[in-house]
Amino acid sequence: MALLAAAWPAAAADFSFIGTASTGDGNVIYEERHSVDGTCEQGMFRPRQHEVTYFKPDADESFARKDLEYEVSVLRPSVDFVQPTFSEEMQITYTAPDTLMIDWQTPGGDSEQFEVKYPATTVVDAGFDNFVRQNWQSVVAGEPVEFRFLGPTRGEHYGFVLERVENDRVNADHVVQIRPTGMVLRFLVDPIVLGYSNSGALSDYLGLTNIRKNQDENYTAHIRYKVNTTPDCELTP
Repeated sequence: MALLAAAWPAAAADFSFIGTASTGDGNVIYEERHSVDGTCEQGMFRPRQHEVTYFKPDADESFARKDLEYEVSVLRPSVDFVQPTFSEEMQITYTAPDTLMIDWQTPGGDSEQFEVKYPATTVVDAGFDNFVRQNWQSVVAGEPVEFRFLGPTRGEHYGFVLERVENDRVNADHVVQIRPTGMVLRFLVDPIVLGYSNSGALSDYLGLTNIRKNQDENYTAHIRYKVNTTPDCELTP
């Protein structure tokens, strides 16, 4: 039976959800539509490809998109992000087992490139969602988990901690935050608050987004998520 189970192919699975981003006063800024293709492996969902398209309210055409692939690691996807309104593009690729490359076309028209060495505890972009799920027992138990998080426009990764928190703006089964551990960065970067359902689906994101408000700053928003389709397997261990 063990040999038969090992040879059995992983089943294809889809996971889709929509996030509505709003300002502190409740005005809707944009909508993000997520489509994740993956597989069910040993009863767990394993993402493979993830497409995000961004829409202004009542618009038919998207104003930005992001494509992610989780071939290297579910914590460190390759990233292809395009925001044409500001002529901004960013690609994150992996050139070696411990090295990534960032190519960034800035809104100001400059081109930046960073080669970054990273440890195994590093999380990139939307990999934070999978990081939370991988550490689900710690989330439920209220135990903090430290990790490194990539700051792509800085070409560096920084120390962060995932920890349980209370927040009166987020009504979810489980509420956590990711915040910097370094003293200087704690004064410069606000924590990101996340809400999750009991099944491990992201329900809320409160903090700085990757969508630009203008050429110099990004929106800070509360994104509320609604699941459309779920895979026929578990999201958490």
